[in-house]
Parts: sequence; C-alpha cells; structure tokens
Amino acid sequence: MPLDSPTRRQRQAVVLGLMGVTVFGLTTPATRVAVLELDPVFITLGRALLAAALAAITLVIARPRAPQRQDWGRLFWFSVCSIIGFPLFMTLAMQYAPASHAAVVLAALPLLTAMSGVLVARERPSLGFWACGIAGTAAAALYAVLSGGGAADLHWADLLLGAAALSAAMAYALGGEMSHRIGGWEVISWALVMSAPVLLLAFVVLAPPINWGASAAAWVGFLYVAMFSQFLGFFAWNKGLSLGGIARIGQLLLLQPFVTLLAASLLLGETIGWMEVVFCVVVVLFVALGWRMRVSRT
Repeated sequence: MPLDSPTRRQRQAVVLGLMGVTVFGLTTPATRVAVLELDPVFITLGRALLAAALAAITLVIARPRAPQRQDWGRLFWFSVCSIIGFPLFMTLAMQYAPASHAAVVLAALPLLTAMSGVLVARERPSLGFWACGIAGTAAAALYAVLSGGGAADLHWADLLLGAAALSAAMAYALGGEMSHRIGGWEVISWALVMSAPVLLLAFVVLAPPINWGASAAAWVGFLYVAMFSQFLGFFAWNKGLSLGGIARIGQLLLLQPFVTLLAASLLLGETIGWMEVVFCVVVVLFVALGWRMRVSRT
C-alpha cells in the first residue's frame, strides 16, 4: 500500500535525522581523541577553516542561489553558535571530562532544541511535550551532580557542556528554520564561507604552534570533526529538521548519548558504568513519551 505524502515526508525526516544524530554522536569521542594532543583553539578554528574550504568548493560546483538579504542575519548567528560556540565549548570540556560523561549531560539537547524552535520557528509543543522534556533534562542534570562527586574538573566541564548544548540547540533551530528557504546543505555551506575571513584572522592571531608530531589517531579525530561534524552532518540534519519540525525531529537527539557511549567504549576504552546506562535509558524513555505529544506550528 503506497504511503501518503505526509507519511513519506515524516519517514524521510526521521531517516535524515538519525543520520545526523549518528554523525554528531561520534563528535564527542573524536574531539576527546584530538584534544589529548592538539590545542583546543587550533581544533576549533582549524576544523572550521577546513570545513569552510570544503563548503566553498561545494558552492562553486553546485552554484546555488544566494540567500536573501533577510537571511544573512540568521546565518551570522547560526555561524556563531555552530562554528564557534559549540566546537569551542565542547573542545574545552573534553579536557576535563570523559566522552561518556558528556554524552549524558548533553541529553538535555532535545528540550533545548524545542525551546529554540519556539523562539526561531514559532513551533508550539503541547504541555505534555514540555513535561517530558523537562523531566528528561532534570534526569540529565541529576546525573551531572551525582557523577561529579566534588570533582572541580567535572563541575567545570558541566558548565562548558551546558554552554555547548545551548549553542548547538540554537544552531539546530536556526538551521532547520532556514532550510525551508535556503536548503539543508546550503545553510552550513554559506555560513562557513561567510565566516572564513574572520576565522582565518583569528587563526593567525590566536592559534598556537601546531603539534605536527601528534599521533595518527589525534589527526583522524580532528579530520572527523572538521569534515563530518562541522560540515557533512548538517546536510542530513538541517534537511530532517526542515521536513519533520524542529521540536519533533530534535527529540531524536536523545539517541545521541547511546551512540556516544558506544563509541567511547569501543574507540576510547572508557568504562561505561551502571549510572551512565541507567540515566541514558531514563532520559530516552522520557523523550520517547514526548515524541507522542502534539507539536503545532503557528
């Protein structure tokens, strides 16, 4: 039996969203590997400049129509959040906390993304949706408190991870909203190219000497966050948000902690304890319930 158009659209949005979640879920372990041997400022600016070069090549080949004048302001804020804010805060946090810890703290992203969708795209989640999102976020916050124990490094990392989550949520909402008019891959491409001159100047002024002697693993981690986390992942993610709605598709981000925990265990050899597993399951259950709640758009 053929699917109707709204059903096909929703399924396509879910598939694209899951692709984006998988790419972004590997960002934290890749950053953790890279930051052990490469400077955080170099990683933040270097990944953006490499992604900007790829974006420029893509735009030259594809020759899409330039964004309208009213979209450049939103592209600017999208750039601030996705190209500078999230990478910088995440990279700094990975100096103080393991990737598995970050996975659970960042479980608050779906709620923050829904809140950003209200501000940016005028979406109106129901009361039940908000209740589930707040409960899931509270569980993630409780995990941060319990796992921190009195360790100053972890509490400092939690603040940085919170700032990273806020930056990512606003970037997701802006990117999803603009994808209706500009296109999913075009949003990140134009944002990167627009930011390139400032990024290059900042790199020349701020970037420390490059550790060319870093291990192959560190460079692979850097290349991953530059090519996939900063560029290709947004192709699928922005389009998925545009098709399925920011609040609803944003709930798929609750699967991201599981991707990160699995990668942290397999790639970094981090020990995943019962606390990480239990809190991840609790948060995802709240999001699964929230998925069934109504979300309207004004």
